[in-house]
Amino acid sequence: MESKTDLRIRFKKERKALDLVSLSSFFVTQLREKDYYKSARNILIYYPLKYEISVLELLNDDKNFYLPKVCNDKLLVCPYQNSDSLVLSSLKINEPCTKSINPLCLDLVVVPALAVDKSNYRLGYGGGFYDRFLDEYKNVKSVCLIHRNFVVEKLPVEKYDMRVDYVITT
Repeated sequence: MESKTDLRIRFKKERKALDLVSLSSFFVTQLREKDYYKSARNILIYYPLKYEISVLELLNDDKNFYLPKVCNDKLLVCPYQNSDSLVLSSLKINEPCTKSINPLCLDLVVVPALAVDKSNYRLGYGGGFYDRFLDEYKNVKSVCLIHRNFVVEKLPVEKYDMRVDYVITT
């Protein structure tokens, strides 16, 4: 089995060939049709990196949205609307300037991933931020949006890796 590091390199390279505009639109449409999205009021999304699926179109929905902000080894949850200011973090991620709130209010987390396996384990970027977050807030539902080329039979899994509740794929 390939190492997580090798898989990250491979999947980052492969996803550069994707039509991210069309895929992002597809995934937003698919997510909006899910009952767990329809019933959610407070949703943590992510601000996309250059070659990442964007769910920013969701900000037009009548829900409360939040973006993560990294503080040491934790993900803080900060309110976000289309017009809010963002700042580029040391991790090269756009983060909100708003004050963090208690994550217990969240109903759903849209989790970024490089790949997902058939058991709903995800391959992230290696910081463990989302794994720690999902472990701490087990009551919050989580979903990954991933192209079928990045769904694998089995990823290398370590004891701190967390599954997501749902996976939407092409």
